[in-house]
Amino acid sequence: MADKASVPVGVPLSTDIEYRPDRPNPYRARVRWFDPATKRRLSLSEGKADEDGAQEWLQDIIEAAQAGLSPSLATMKLAEYGDANMDLALRGLELKTLDPYLAGWRTRVVPALGHLAVRMITNGVVDRSVQNWIADEHSRSTVKNTIAVLVRVMEQAVRDGIIKVNPARVTGWQELYKQAEDELLDPRALALPDWETLVALADALVAASHDQYRGWGDVVVFAACTAARIGELSGCRVGDIDTNQWIWTVRRQSTPAPGGLTDKGTKGERARKVPIVEEIRPLVAERVLSAGPNPDARLFTGPRGGRISTAVLRDATHWDDVVAKLGYEHLRRHDLRHTGLTWFADAGVQVHVLRRIAGHGSLTTTQRYLHPDVHKITAAGAAFSAHMNVLRAPRTLPSPIAMTR
Repeated sequence: MADKASVPVGVPLSTDIEYRPDRPNPYRARVRWFDPATKRRLSLSEGKADEDGAQEWLQDIIEAAQAGLSPSLATMKLAEYGDANMDLALRGLELKTLDPYLAGWRTRVVPALGHLAVRMITNGVVDRSVQNWIADEHSRSTVKNTIAVLVRVMEQAVRDGIIKVNPARVTGWQELYKQAEDELLDPRALALPDWETLVALADALVAASHDQYRGWGDVVVFAACTAARIGELSGCRVGDIDTNQWIWTVRRQSTPAPGGLTDKGTKGERARKVPIVEEIRPLVAERVLSAGPNPDARLFTGPRGGRISTAVLRDATHWDDVVAKLGYEHLRRHDLRHTGLTWFADAGVQVHVLRRIAGHGSLTTTQRYLHPDVHKITAAGAAFSAHMNVLRAPRTLPSPIAMTR
């Protein structure tokens, strides 16, 4: 199939879509043009899962060309653009500021957003990235510096005419940071109390959803019993499930991106193993069976087979209304993870094992899920050791002069 078009910018474009059934993304969208400076014929292409996606990609190229942008600049990824323009974006900064800015760019901005085209970065994408940086327990100054370097790079993109408005100028993140701090101090307070409450929640969400899709309840129960994030459930494939040892290897997560959801590695890019407890094994076995023999098939999908996200789950099940009626107005989707970690901790799972299940970078974060009584017992042990150290301490003998008096 082919579709040819030219745009009124002095540089004609030709576009076409080729269907290649042997490829994972079989619809290849391609644009070709002559560079007036070099007189060379240039081209760009990108594979898409369906024809609509290919048409959207071409339309973006055409609209950018109509605005005077070359296809190569219109499709440039943020990581590439930042590397090429960082000196210009950070001009005027003091040397002591450069290091934290560049560290924020390398370790947070590029992993989160670097794969996206500059023109595809929206306010929503930036908001979610900031929320993830806060959830990862980076310090307030670290988050501030990371946002600042992103703002400067995107501002340069505004000056270059790639985008019209800087989407990185986010507001209210300080309030989000304070809220995250408060929650992390006592994550146990956000957990559901017991199994019966979890099942009741799952059933109520299914009942409130369109066509009473049972998959939403499966997602909720599985998330709470594995202490996983909703995005990690969406990224779970049949091949990640070991039904012999009943272990799930968490390898990827679905995250929001322009045009929909995309899969990437887990936070910290570290795979981890999570036990599949006996209570949910029938659920998992049924979903593995229904997914079919393809190991790359998703274990959890929406009613139409698409990826799921916390926002999709919220909207599809009328989450806010349901939890309010059940008396859990505070409950959010991420609190299912808090529930699982709290239950694992109360079951006596050792803290270093719990940390591996959770995928926490810091042991301090994991320790917050321990029951307060555990802290009392630990404190009692520390007091005992301190007392014994005093008893074992060598006593100072009196001086010979004092002894002769």
